[in-house]
Amino acid sequence: MPRNVKGSIMIEGREIPITNPDKPLWPDMGITKAMYLQKLAAIAPFLLRYCRNRLLTTIRYPHGVPGEFFYQKNAPEPLPDYVKTAEQDGIHYILLNGLPELLWLGNLAALEFHPSLHYAGSPLPCEWMIDLDPSREEEPRIMEAASIVGKVLHSLGLESVPKTSGATGIQIIVPINQGITFDELRVIGHFVGQFVTEKHPDLFTLERLKKHRGDKIYFDYLQHYHGKTLAAPYTPRARPGATVSTPLYWEEVESNVSPLDFHLLNIEERLQTHGDLIAALPPQPVEQVLRHLNAAKPGR
Repeated sequence: MPRNVKGSIMIEGREIPITNPDKPLWPDMGITKAMYLQKLAAIAPFLLRYCRNRLLTTIRYPHGVPGEFFYQKNAPEPLPDYVKTAEQDGIHYILLNGLPELLWLGNLAALEFHPSLHYAGSPLPCEWMIDLDPSREEEPRIMEAASIVGKVLHSLGLESVPKTSGATGIQIIVPINQGITFDELRVIGHFVGQFVTEKHPDLFTLERLKKHRGDKIYFDYLQHYHGKTLAAPYTPRARPGATVSTPLYWEEVESNVSPLDFHLLNIEERLQTHGDLIAALPPQPVEQVLRHLNAAKPGR
């Protein structure tokens, strides 16, 4: 555990200043900043795995949830010497590479962590994610939709891990070998999206504009691209209930588990019991699926 110093904590030889430790960040859950930093330290080995060397966007809530917030892409000044950055498109992004950086951001009331889907300086994806985005704030069919997509991927020879976004949606993650491109994954994503929308037209849509979706769940294969972000596995979310983006077993999806069941007050126990479900799955043969799709194109 971090060693307490006057108004600071000492982590890996770095002194992290702590301000207003008693500030409520999730008042509905009784979570103060001090509690939040303890929880961040507990989930750090899992969260950092999906943030290291990626371009980080955070969402900061200076007065806690619910309160005013802002997205932070550019690293704030002054930066501690242990916080490294990477530049892309004129923005100096933080690289969330270790526990000192994580707790420094936690003290700044960064409550959500949205890393790039690629490493800094690389054009290639780290993994493949499909985003299932409900059009309604409460969507009782979201687990049914995730199950359908998971079974289609399985039929293609691809195993996957569903995770709650921590908000209303579900992301489905497929580990990949390095070398495949975002555009190649979009080809497979479009194929799967077309298939499920044709089979289940009342449940899925590929319509990008929310006002045209009705009550359907958007099968978003386009968000997974260079320069875009999705909520990191194990990131907290600035929502009532202090929910955490949590990987699931498919059996939990089949039982229609609620995303509200996974939050900062119980995520540590879950991770101690089940570990990282994503890291347990080896890279999947998406290259084979791509070859089959390309071979099936007209004129081939």
